[in-house]
Amino acid sequence: MQATPTIYIGLQLILPGETAPNHRHSPSAVRFVVEGRGGFTVVRGEKLPMEKGDLILTPPGLWHEHGHEGEGPVIWLDALDLPLVYGIEASYCIESKQLQAITDPANGSTTRFACGGVVPYASLTKVRGDYPMLRFPWRSVRQALVDTAGVTAKGQPVHVAFVNPETGMECLPTLGFSALMLRPGEELKLPRRSASSVMHVVEGGGTAFVDDATLPFGEADTFAVPTHAEVRLANASSKTPAFVFVVDDAPLHRKLGFYEVFE
Repeated sequence: MQATPTIYIGLQLILPGETAPNHRHSPSAVRFVVEGRGGFTVVRGEKLPMEKGDLILTPPGLWHEHGHEGEGPVIWLDALDLPLVYGIEASYCIESKQLQAITDPANGSTTRFACGGVVPYASLTKVRGDYPMLRFPWRSVRQALVDTAGVTAKGQPVHVAFVNPETGMECLPTLGFSALMLRPGEELKLPRRSASSVMHVVEGGGTAFVDDATLPFGEADTFAVPTHAEVRLANASSKTPAFVFVVDDAPLHRKLGFYEVFE
């Protein structure tokens, strides 16, 4: 059950009216919404709506549950460090028959940290939590990529990272998340790294060259990148950009002291 030695990837479909019971587990997990509207996740009493491209954190040990109040199916990509946690015999899951009381129906953490470089003033003095922001809306991330492209030299990657807005560090202890934009007609060579990763196509199409493998991709496709792999991404369109979500195990490598980048 693994896409790379440390990353598990799965797909989940939820229909209107269905729920996933309140539970918590030791692996770190995220939900990346592939399609549909009306789904939601509740973490620590905060209701996190699901729209295409949204990244939602369900950190290790925190109670969370899922539901669907809209129409039609909602599908999301699950990414967990399950192979790592399972390998050290630390994996467990606990369910609760009690639903969470929704204390924040408006998804307040996303609002409080919506502007890059701007945080609530109380963040300067309070004891900071590990997971102050639980949902990263795709519409904001997409706009950040488009804006970044305007100030990024040709040939340089348009690449943004999802981070803890109070510390600037990775969102979760062992998994990192980022997003890439391929400009129209662009072919991009990524730095070779010690970390493994999984890439999910949010918009657009093209071809990924991963070592000796040639992988044509389109919207909603997902593919794995092994450790130390040479990677090139080519946008098939000369008119529209392509957008790719990336999950990797670089935070784990950094903590263990052997993360490397080879230009």
